[in-house]
Amino acid sequence: MWRIIHQLGSPKGFYTLSARLQPWVWAAAALLMLIGGLWGLLYAPADYQQGDSFRIIYVHVPAAFLAQSIFVGLAVAAVVFLVWKIKVADMAASVMAPFGAGMTFVALFSGAVWGVPTWGTWWVWDARLTSMLILLFLYIGIIALRGAYAHRDSGSRAASVLAIVGVINIPIIKYSVEWWNTLHQPATFSITERPAMPAEMWLPLLLMVVGFYCFCIALTLMRTRNEILRRESSKRWVRDLVRGQ
Repeated sequence: MWRIIHQLGSPKGFYTLSARLQPWVWAAAALLMLIGGLWGLLYAPADYQQGDSFRIIYVHVPAAFLAQSIFVGLAVAAVVFLVWKIKVADMAASVMAPFGAGMTFVALFSGAVWGVPTWGTWWVWDARLTSMLILLFLYIGIIALRGAYAHRDSGSRAASVLAIVGVINIPIIKYSVEWWNTLHQPATFSITERPAMPAEMWLPLLLMVVGFYCFCIALTLMRTRNEILRRESSKRWVRDLVRGQ
């Protein structure tokens, strides 16, 4: 385990190991999202109250989960980068932030579309919606900070600090439906409670959630590899690799 961790902390080791993992994660993402998407959109029964409009849940919930999980990943990567000076952590964070912002936007947009037939409006200043909007602004701030400094390391440190400070918003998002009286429904999945939906509705949702996470991991591996080649272009192993190709 420590050998794998040490290998992941090295740009060359990460590049080599991720090359082996990437095809498997891409295949898992494609398979899970294909099965979950077709099952949920075509074969799952309609909701007894919302009808077929509930099917947006198969995009909305995975996107919302990813939006929050990626930000936690940014905060963890920030600590690793600031404390242990591991460059790969900063590289991964730099490629995860735009994807996290995209998932936050998808969650907000799909929630707005879902809110029209459910609530009769596309937006309310609900605690869950407002905290998710703040999350989008935090992502944009992190991305902007990385490009606001002449020296890349300065931008990386500033973005890392914002990620660590901003992670306090994640528990607010998670528990907002419990702490305040909101229109947004409680969590769809709970570790301690059985899902309220029948299995033929929540199983495809679970497949979509896992598929989205696999897609995120695969994309992060691919883009981090590209970032390694860009930042380490002066290193001998990268030059040898390019010549070998």
